Amino acid sequence: MAKILIAEDEPDIRELVAFTLRFAGYEVVVAHNGEEAVQLAVRELPDMALMDVRMPRMTGYDACRAIKAHPDLKDMPVVFLSAKGQEAEIEDGLEAGAEEYLLKPFAPDQLIERVRAILVRFGK
Repeated sequence: MAKILIAEDEPDIRELVAFTLRFAGYEVVVAHNGEEAVQLAVRELPDMALMDVRMPRMTGYDACRAIKAHPDLKDMPVVFLSAKGQEAEIEDGLEAGAEEYLLKPFAPDQLIERVRAILVRFGK
């Protein structure tokens, strides 16, 4: 099954997303900030990353750019999970290299559906 990196600084949200994806059968790796997300992505080579936008040490945008700059990760889909739904925020996320931008709150089944669809699209 696919390995998914979750980068989220809010413990409750991080655990909910991790639980939801594990329940759906995915292997999950968790990061508490953007810097850790980049380090884990390089070490674990996940099939996909779900990242918050506003995190300590490194924003999700900067983490996404760093991940996309790595030769082994340049084609890995990154999806932002954020409560910030302004058009400019979404554009910034997509320009940073994200595949999609999902707004919080979201239903667990909606998250699983989007993850599956993206993984299928990327042949994972």
